[in-house]
Amino acid sequence: MATLAVTRENFDEIVETHDVVLVDFWASWCGPCRMFAPVFEKASVTYPDVVFAKVDTEAERDLAARFGIMSIPTLMAFRDQILLYAQPGALPAAALEDLIGQIRALDMDEVRRKVAETAAERPAADAATA
Repeated sequence: MATLAVTRENFDEIVETHDVVLVDFWASWCGPCRMFAPVFEKASVTYPDVVFAKVDTEAERDLAARFGIMSIPTLMAFRDQILLYAQPGALPAAALEDLIGQIRALDMDEVRRKVAETAAERPAADAATA
């Protein structure tokens, strides 16, 4: 599968309707982004079950702001609509493949349990600091 251009209009739909989504936040003027692009594109062919999405931060400033993108390229990984990874920097091919393997290997029931625990603890922590 080739990479998909993502906009604020289709971002949520893409994440909600696919199991694993990798999102590359980039810009055409960014040297590291241009270096990472062929690695990302090649992985999109190697892993057809994963959606590889690209967000042009110049054209989609609102979407970049929504995710607090401060440095590009930034790679985000979602599985079952849960953000699992968000890091700036261009990954080498081996590191990207390793990340994909780790995402696939996760026990998502355990991840959802931990997310629920964290959410339940947050109101208590907020009340303690108030």
